[in-house]
Amino acid sequence: MNEPQGTRSSTARRSRTVLVTFFGSVVRKMGGWMPIAGSVELLTLCGLDASSVRTAVSRLKQRGWLAAETRAGVRGYRLTPTALEALAAGDEVIWHARQPADLADGWCVVNFSVPESARAKRHQLRSHLNALGFGNIGSAVWIAPARMLAAARRAIEELGLTDSCAVFVGEYVAGPRLRELVRTGWDLGEIDRQYREFLDGYGAEADRLAERAVIAGADAFVGYLAVVDHWRKLPFRDPGLPSEVLTDDWSGPAAVRVFERMVATLEGRALAYAARHWPSGESDG
Repeated sequence: MNEPQGTRSSTARRSRTVLVTFFGSVVRKMGGWMPIAGSVELLTLCGLDASSVRTAVSRLKQRGWLAAETRAGVRGYRLTPTALEALAAGDEVIWHARQPADLADGWCVVNFSVPESARAKRHQLRSHLNALGFGNIGSAVWIAPARMLAAARRAIEELGLTDSCAVFVGEYVAGPRLRELVRTGWDLGEIDRQYREFLDGYGAEADRLAERAVIAGADAFVGYLAVVDHWRKLPFRDPGLPSEVLTDDWSGPAAVRVFERMVATLEGRALAYAARHWPSGESDG
């Protein structure tokens, strides 16, 4: 029986997102190159099937993320400058949420006027700003902490919309109460729900792992990739808002602590296990 189209697309999407997590959290630390067979073997441990991994690899190669390269007689792929730049840009967003922005640094404000003839690019810009964690506070007006300026400018330039966007950085001086303004721009309830879901999923596990004297390498690898893959999606809706505009029971800081405990426990063991799948001498960062 044929697999339903929706299931196939969901599987492909998960394979792609896990693969990108693998690039960022494992391959870069292994020197920016990965063996094909070893990587497929590792990713199948995480519940992906080999064919979907190979398909995701092929598609990312077509996007210019990977270049074929054989090392020590082993076929593999090297992360290209395009991939490394994209991963670094993702880091910039992902890790910001671990440290709230300083309210005194002000805000980055983006206002755009894109003509109807470029409707597709207008939609892309909205999607880009949303993915960067910007909040929408009015018609074509988006804001985020000032430290998101470089990411916003990069997104605007990539779409060729520099002449259609006005970008400002400054402090908030008057108008509705800042907390109320923030609530109109971000779905704080949904962001908080996702952090609490993360806590529910990993809080007890972090405690159990901390008490274990021995953690098998394969278990550490699977757990490490899973927690990083889950975490890296959360901050794309939260740019690390200043604590002054959030409620006292905001669950972001607690989620950060659990995430950092999980990484501290699993990362070294996971990378040591992954290194076994690299040819000797090719896993040094």
